[in-house]
Amino acid sequence: MARIKMVAGNWKMNKTLQEGVALATQLKEDVKNPSCAVVIGTPFIHLATVAELLKDSPIRLAAENCADKEKGAFTGEVSAEMVKSTGAEYCILGHSERRAYYHEDYEILKNKVELALANGLKVIFCIGEVKEEREAGKQNEVVKAQLEGSVFHLSAEQWKNITLAYEPVWAIGTGLTATPAQAQDMHAYLRSLVADKFGAAAAEDTTILYGGSCNEKNAAELFACPDIDGGLIGGAALVAEKFEAIIAAR
Repeated sequence: MARIKMVAGNWKMNKTLQEGVALATQLKEDVKNPSCAVVIGTPFIHLATVAELLKDSPIRLAAENCADKEKGAFTGEVSAEMVKSTGAEYCILGHSERRAYYHEDYEILKNKVELALANGLKVIFCIGEVKEEREAGKQNEVVKAQLEGSVFHLSAEQWKNITLAYEPVWAIGTGLTATPAQAQDMHAYLRSLVADKFGAAAAEDTTILYGGSCNEKNAAELFACPDIDGGLIGGAALVAEKFEAIIAAR
């Protein structure tokens, strides 16, 4: 199985339901035969409506999160089972904003990953170092620990439903971007870690995305790197024309 090239959008806490439907409608109209997999990650309240809208489209749908509990008295939480019931196919987990603002540690993320997979969702799992860790040359040990803490316990069969997204935290929403050389070095390192854990064939099949101020201007240069299979896009995913230009670059 050749690894999948992908461009995924993470809307974060943006767009009302009506605005989200308008954006998804425009993307559906414009993105008919993409040369890569296209995924949009919307807020929970959009999922069921947008899933119905995208039924006849090549665009796939992701939730931006799910709970680390199966069900029960957890007011305000949304379970993996609920996400799956909306028609979403993917779940974005491990994003640095969840780690930083909501204190999601390795164990919480491990539970979320397991529940997402158990409910038939594919996982886009985010990893990456903060500025101080990069400056101290610790980026490799940081991402290795993130993988070992939350996803490297999975079986080889489960791993087939994991997409990795390398997002250097210092480059998210800052306008800073890892150079293509920096990004390629990290992606190659991540692929080597997957090879050590699951074997060379699994590593070759693993999709690894770059995120961190990836936009329509720098996407083509980043995507030209041999171990960068696409992007997890933040701000540029909120504007149809910009997101479509990134898709075209892939």
